[in-house]
Amino acid sequence: MKQLLFVIFLLSSAFTHAQTFAIKGKVMANKQPVSFATIGIATLNKTTLSDEQGAFMLKNIPAGTFQLQVSVIGYERQKILVQPEKEKELRIELVPLNTSLKELTISGTMREVSKSSSPVPVEIYGHQFFKKTPSNSLFESLQMINGVQPTLNCNVCNTGDIHINGLDGPYTLVLIDGMPIISALSTVYGLSGIPNSMIEKVEVVKGPAATLYGSEAVGGLINVITKSPETAPRFSLNYYASSYKEQNLDVGYAKRFGKVSTLLSGNLFYFQNRVDINKDNFTDITLQKRVSVFGKLTWNRTEKLRTSLAARVYYEDRMAGELTYNKAFRGGDSVYGESIYTKRAELLVSHPFLIAKQAFKYQLSWNIHDQNSAYGQSYFIAQQWSAFNQLLLEKKIGIRHQTLMGAALRVSNYQDNAPIGGQADVFKKMVIPGVFVQDEIALTSNQTLLLGARADHYSWHGLIFSPRANYKVNFGSTQTLRLSAGNGFRVVNIFTEDHAALSGAREVIVAPNIKPENSWNVNVNYSRWHNLPAGFFEWDITAFYTWFGNKIVPDYDTDASKIYYQNLNGHAISQGLTLNTGWNFVFPLKINAGFTLMEVYSLNADSNGIMEKQMQMHAPKFSGTYQVAYTFKRLNMVIDYTAQVYGPMRLPVVPNDFRPAYSPWFSLHHLQITKKWGSGFECFGSVRNLGNFLPQNPILRWWDPFNKTAGDAQSNPNKYQFDPSYNYAPMMGRNVVLGFRYNLK
Repeated sequence: MKQLLFVIFLLSSAFTHAQTFAIKGKVMANKQPVSFATIGIATLNKTTLSDEQGAFMLKNIPAGTFQLQVSVIGYERQKILVQPEKEKELRIELVPLNTSLKELTISGTMREVSKSSSPVPVEIYGHQFFKKTPSNSLFESLQMINGVQPTLNCNVCNTGDIHINGLDGPYTLVLIDGMPIISALSTVYGLSGIPNSMIEKVEVVKGPAATLYGSEAVGGLINVITKSPETAPRFSLNYYASSYKEQNLDVGYAKRFGKVSTLLSGNLFYFQNRVDINKDNFTDITLQKRVSVFGKLTWNRTEKLRTSLAARVYYEDRMAGELTYNKAFRGGDSVYGESIYTKRAELLVSHPFLIAKQAFKYQLSWNIHDQNSAYGQSYFIAQQWSAFNQLLLEKKIGIRHQTLMGAALRVSNYQDNAPIGGQADVFKKMVIPGVFVQDEIALTSNQTLLLGARADHYSWHGLIFSPRANYKVNFGSTQTLRLSAGNGFRVVNIFTEDHAALSGAREVIVAPNIKPENSWNVNVNYSRWHNLPAGFFEWDITAFYTWFGNKIVPDYDTDASKIYYQNLNGHAISQGLTLNTGWNFVFPLKINAGFTLMEVYSLNADSNGIMEKQMQMHAPKFSGTYQVAYTFKRLNMVIDYTAQVYGPMRLPVVPNDFRPAYSPWFSLHHLQITKKWGSGFECFGSVRNLGNFLPQNPILRWWDPFNKTAGDAQSNPNKYQFDPSYNYAPMMGRNVVLGFRYNLK
């Protein structure tokens, strides 16, 4: 009997081990099915894919305990222990990866939220994005962002500004760590002084943001988030040199002392090579010596209270002009040149604190900008200091309302050597108080409504009120629709270098009762991402429309000795469509591509009351960018190919100009190869402007920069004068760059 029972036991055991089972279930995320997920058991070499409803089935699995792995691009990999003989139907919840969809942003709402949760569409670009082609400043790097166009305004000193969706530089507000730091006088050269070495990421908001940030945020804002001392490498070194004889060096060091973390970084840029490819006797690229030192300290007082202090000092010596120009000719009329000395200091403070369990935050940004410039015979010497103070209170009311309230005070003082008279004197000293409030309302689990309003008081404009509304709705976990509407404003900002570049002796006259520019904007943004067998694909499309009233324009023509600032007798329009796409394939290929279609123009009434349409300068109806990156994993090597494409744009021509009034279609292409080593060392080689594209005839009457013979009717029948403003592309031709980076974690 015992032998019979033993035989039965052996037979039943063998039958049990021979029996196989099926594992079935569903893959979900945020209550939505995830299709084309890979489900497998590595030890059994068994895999399958989930269908469009997220369902899957693994067949012929023996009894036992196994590790089931679930993976799909865009989500964190899941590992689950299963026993096939006991499982009925699995329900696997995936968590999105820490991609750009989860990346934190502060620009849209002035508080930290994930990009996918923000009711305001925000584009985020990490520091790795700006490494795809070497550049020495933020100004150069921004050309890779769709809809953002760095534009040079002078072919001699290479002044420039940043256009968002075709709007001029004064309509773009530049922030550092969420605080306004680049404005007025510093917009001309301040942007080129921000080195990439201090940047962790850049956030871009297209469309009015005046409700939170006040004047100068009419067209959009660019928020530069600096590196965190906690996450920065212990030591970093980045150096490159180019065939144009540029040299750029970045050095950084981070150290932690208990709850205090510190970061010190420096940038040195040196370029003294006189290049004249187009043979007009003028330097094609401005000679520069630039040094920037940046320091940041963070103090984690508690888990939620983190004080931050950052400071930067910056010095630049830039010079350009005729090939024989040097400092001995500065301010003279024998050899033309432009020489600019810039000294700048910045301080940023962010200090959160609690009062009666309420979360407050105090923010301060302070800067002083000192400039000594010589443009031919004209000297422009100016100094400006400005301070921005802000107190924020964030409060959750009930389960649906997240409220943010703030009070701001902006103070600035400006002095220069240009004769300013009359009403313009009031612009030298400004004290601007303001208050704002926004309420983020969770209507349902997938709908959010953001309402906001701001009021600022200007001594010459009085009280200015600007509201906005944003609505976001999620369709499942992969689709989001955002609607935005709001009012923006911009006050007259005289103190750029426009007037001094023409004539340091001009008097600035502001029209009586000048009104602030007023704008109304509507944006519709739709974004979606897909998990496909080929990889992860995300895209978004935005339609925008902005109407401008009381547009402020400078009049240089009425009186040669004066500049009049007055409101446009009409209105202006900026409208268009932007598309951004991104592919992250299952094999090591990444593609980002986008384009912008837009029309930016003004309508102004002539003396007969007839409205005349005029297209905006440097605003192409079509522009596009794309980046392609392929990684050779075995070689630990990456190839990056980037390009920008521009359609015709209106250019600053003079009467009877022989040069075209619109630029041609053109594109700029760049290629970079990066080799990485396991020790944190990497080297790279790059070719910028592969096609060697250069604009034609950038300087009018380059042979007579002081206009000494411009009045000769026989030799100059068209009455041309020296003019270096005709520009639509960089003046640097094909350029080979070699460099290396080292990061000690």
